[in-house]
Amino acid sequence: MINFNYETVFSLTDEKVISNWILSTIKAEGFKIEEVNYVFCDDEYLHKLNVEFLNHDTLTDIISFDYTVGKIIQGDIFISIERVADNAKDFGVTFQEELTRVIIHGILHYCGYKDKTEDDAKAMRNKENYYLNQLS
Repeated sequence: MINFNYETVFSLTDEKVISNWILSTIKAEGFKIEEVNYVFCDDEYLHKLNVEFLNHDTLTDIISFDYTVGKIIQGDIFISIERVADNAKDFGVTFQEELTRVIIHGILHYCGYKDKTEDDAKAMRNKENYYLNQLS
């Protein structure tokens, strides 16, 4: 089950399409879903979580709390709409493109992809691009 929650003035235009896309990504990666909660929020909301739970006093676009066990995905994904909008401008892409990239980025972490090293980040970006093309 995928849940979309809104802690700021924002809502996805087509939750059903995005939900089906996420579910097909999870299945393609060989996983099953228990429950994933997306929480769309503002910078202030996500900054508080970043400080409290990760001891990082910085702004970020996404924080994910992964409760996956084996091949059963569970987790909470918090996304700052303000950061996504700013990053879209910085990267020269649309807000929607950046938002869907961040949405699938969190799921790929749950599927075992990392992004701390250059090689891992490249593999993650390739997977993001692959699944973004599946949504188009």
